[in-house]
Amino acid sequence: MSPQPGDVSLCLTAVVANYNSVERPFPTLRCSSALSGGLSCARSSSLSPDSPKLVGAGLDGTEGLVTSTDLQPREQAPLARPAAVAAVPLQPLPPPRPSDPLPPVLKTDSPPQSWRDWLRQPGLRGCLASCVIHVVLLVAMGLIVFVSQGRDDGPSLMATFARPEPLDVPADPAVPESVRIQWPRIVSETREARHESRISLPEQEVRGEDTSSRTGVGFQVEHPANWASSAAAMGGGLEGRGPEARARLVQEGGGNQASEEAVEWGLRWLAAHQCRDGSWNFDHNKSSCQGLCSGPGESSSTTGATAMALLPFLGAGYTHLRGEYMSAVRDGLYYLGNRARVTADGADLREGTMYAQGLATIALCEAYGLTKDPGLRDLAQEAIDFIVYAQDRNGGGWRYEPGEPGDTTVTGWQLMALRSGQMARLNVPSPIFFSAARFLDQVQSQEGALYGYRTPEPRPATTAVGLLCRMYGGWDRGHPAVARGASYLSKLGPSREKDGMYFNYYATQVLHHLGGSDWERWNVKMRDYLIATQSKASHEAGSWYFPGSHSKAGGRLYCTAMAIMTLEVYYRYMPLYRSEAIDW
Repeated sequence: MSPQPGDVSLCLTAVVANYNSVERPFPTLRCSSALSGGLSCARSSSLSPDSPKLVGAGLDGTEGLVTSTDLQPREQAPLARPAAVAAVPLQPLPPPRPSDPLPPVLKTDSPPQSWRDWLRQPGLRGCLASCVIHVVLLVAMGLIVFVSQGRDDGPSLMATFARPEPLDVPADPAVPESVRIQWPRIVSETREARHESRISLPEQEVRGEDTSSRTGVGFQVEHPANWASSAAAMGGGLEGRGPEARARLVQEGGGNQASEEAVEWGLRWLAAHQCRDGSWNFDHNKSSCQGLCSGPGESSSTTGATAMALLPFLGAGYTHLRGEYMSAVRDGLYYLGNRARVTADGADLREGTMYAQGLATIALCEAYGLTKDPGLRDLAQEAIDFIVYAQDRNGGGWRYEPGEPGDTTVTGWQLMALRSGQMARLNVPSPIFFSAARFLDQVQSQEGALYGYRTPEPRPATTAVGLLCRMYGGWDRGHPAVARGASYLSKLGPSREKDGMYFNYYATQVLHHLGGSDWERWNVKMRDYLIATQSKASHEAGSWYFPGSHSKAGGRLYCTAMAIMTLEVYYRYMPLYRSEAIDW
């Protein structure tokens, strides 16, 4: 039924009247078409006072906006009530034509009907691809970190081809906690991080002061190592460095009181030329010497100089736990630890040359082997690890830089360092010696009796180095090449030529290990020559200097250390081909 004109007029009149009479806030008037054929109006106060509106219901049953005005009050006279108007009949809306466009469909936030429709949403595929890529990267990075951290945690598999060797030192003595080397940042902790950084150590006190109460070091009293007496000595070991064994071996091996006095005078000269930070320098004028001694060296490796100076003290049995040079040895060991660069490949102590790496490793291994101080173990092992890493994988030797094709002299120091690690019961992989033997095969001549530098062309010094390496590598005294090579060295005799001290140092060890008449003739000449050439004047007293290219680099410090170690040959290493009981 259609609305009547009177009903519309009455409804409009009610709207206006209600607007003029109602108080704020203004309600919203909603009008709807009644099924009975009229319009009904109702008040709604659901909207906020700021936006009152008049809304109504369309004829099609949907709610639509009838009017929207600003219903805020105005300061003006109230509106007069309108007069009744004539009712205007409503005209019916024309029916829609088929050609009229349909109203646009509003988009809603309703979920898609299926997962395929959900995947087709714009931008979703890009988000999913980004998530997948990031997850893959995170998993890969986690695996890399897991593998790198697990490098040292898992079991170590090592092939051993040689028969087991007897232990060359007695059972580990207990070192009191108060006398152990205690690094402020221990090497094993740095090993886990595997980054290139230096070990932080406390500042060294001014030399000459009492350092027995040094904070963080822990050396307070003299505690000699408690090695068992009558220990079975293996050839080449360190057992002869005890006070009683040293005296007996000097007498038995061909030394005398004059040679031992020369050793002690040389050690005093070295101790007097130690720098304030615990190091030694090949240019000894950088110590307290201040130019009082001639013949300074030019090499800049302080780790090489410090290690070379420490070796004669350790060779005579003086350690950081025993003897009158405890302070000097301790400070030198601390300096080596301070200069070590702990890398993923081990402790780098080169400061420019693998010579220094070999020397420093020997010093650390011997100090640990003599004392079993646990504070030295990790650093000594790391130094060995770096030597293993630096070997030329193709040729088997060592030279100035890691992986560089080797030469006999640098290779000799590295092999002696590895041998020192074995004496101290550190981890030295056996295959590295097989690779080194392959290098020696490349530079030998006369089936191993003579050796060259980088080729088979023989030289006296490299022949002595090569033979000593072969002897430590397992060649017994009956090997034909060993006998011929030793005869060659004996006929040459101790050298008085330039750079002859390098030859003398290695040849003395070869002949001492073999013993016999060749050694007896060599020993007398070598011993008396060094005693006679030791300086006895002013500040140089106790030192040696032999001109040559080696001396130009290493200076008086190098010459003095090599001469002392040559005079210590009677007890520094036990003879390789003789086993006997030693009281330590």
